[in-house]
Amino acid sequence: MLLEIDHHSGVPIYRQVIEQIRQQIMTGQLSEGKQLMSVRELAAQLRVNPMTISKAYALLEVEGLVERRRGVGLFAARLRKDKKTHTKAKLLEEILRKAAVTAVQFGIPEEKAREMLAKLYRKYDSRTRSHSNE
Repeated sequence: MLLEIDHHSGVPIYRQVIEQIRQQIMTGQLSEGKQLMSVRELAAQLRVNPMTISKAYALLEVEGLVERRRGVGLFAARLRKDKKTHTKAKLLEEILRKAAVTAVQFGIPEEKAREMLAKLYRKYDSRTRSHSNE
């Protein structure tokens, strides 16, 4: 489990941990049933207080993204398809919200921002690329 903490971002460390683990679960990098690092291991790796990791793990558990197995540890939970779809949509909306705010601040017209998104989407969507290469 690879996490990166930015101590200068202004975002609390436990929030950064939650966001990164949530994203790894949603993208499949942290697959269902895979064990998370122990609180002590992750705290040592990130050089943060173990209570910070404990708080992040507890909130992920409340969210239903991880499950605790007594005496064994924490594991990525099995998610219902609708919950996974909803969570992915929320994550994407937050990313797009930031992009929209930036576009408005830069004075980029909405249509130009849409064109840019569509172009980037086509560039990175493997289904589109495989059809265009035929």
